[in-house]
Amino acid sequence: QVQLVESGGGLVQPGGSLRLSCSASGGTLGYYALGWFRQVPGKEREGMSSIIDPYDRPIYSDSAKGRFTMSRDNKKNTMYLQMNSLKPEDTAIYYCATTGRRTATPLSPREYDFWGQGTQVTVSS
Repeated sequence: QVQLVESGGGLVQPGGSLRLSCSASGGTLGYYALGWFRQVPGKEREGMSSIIDPYDRPIYSDSAKGRFTMSRDNKKNTMYLQMNSLKPEDTAIYYCATTGRRTATPLSPREYDFWGQGTQVTVSS
């Protein structure tokens, strides 16, 4: 069973950047779909970006489009989320996830089976 571990979160000023990493062990990231999500206390988990094999072209939510870039490094068994032009409303716990199931809604957290523990991102001056 694959295990995912996120890293790279922290405190950043508005307009700044962070790169989140998600490393996999016990399996590969060659599952059907990979995703990045975030959650604010009291709100539902929100899909930010996903890569679906074999296309390997990321899709983004409206709130991520133009500012966030998702990528993967198969040799390192790691995926990334580069976040630029961060805003205070980006403050959340960010999670990576993967699933081997085909899905027509890759930004829906319900479609994913394996999750990391999350990493806190705080955007504040």
